[in-house]
Amino acid sequence: MIEIFHAPGHNIPEIHLHTLLKKEDDKEFVLCSQALLGTFLDGLIIYYRGELKKEAIQSGPVKITNNDVLRKIRIALMYQDSDMLEIFKLSEMEISKSELSAFFRRKSHKHYKACGDQFLRHFLQGLSLYKKRPVQQETVSRTEKVWVKRNK
Repeated sequence: MIEIFHAPGHNIPEIHLHTLLKKEDDKEFVLCSQALLGTFLDGLIIYYRGELKKEAIQSGPVKITNNDVLRKIRIALMYQDSDMLEIFKLSEMEISKSELSAFFRRKSHKHYKACGDQFLRHFLQGLSLYKKRPVQQETVSRTEKVWVKRNK
């Protein structure tokens, strides 16, 4: 996580990171600020996808919405609609493809839908299950390159 924070050029002391990861009922718990959350999500994109273009980096205080969190995680992990729907399904919340696409529309679009806390909570819960699930791997070797196919 320290490496993810360092990617967009933000230094965070390890002790501060530990306080952010504490449970809410712990006396040393510190709430993560909007700016720090934005930095982490930008760092996550850089960590998985590579360096961002200079124009893509936003400067100044920005309010991060649940829709932004979903969008940035989707970009970082290169998820398609099917992956996102499967993640929601793992957390026992089934949503339609059109409902999911409404989260990624512009606020001015007539079919835009704000992502509620419950949707984000279920998505994050499903994401942890999705990442921990056992994966069947089929390895194919061609000219010294190895591809790993995921069978769902």
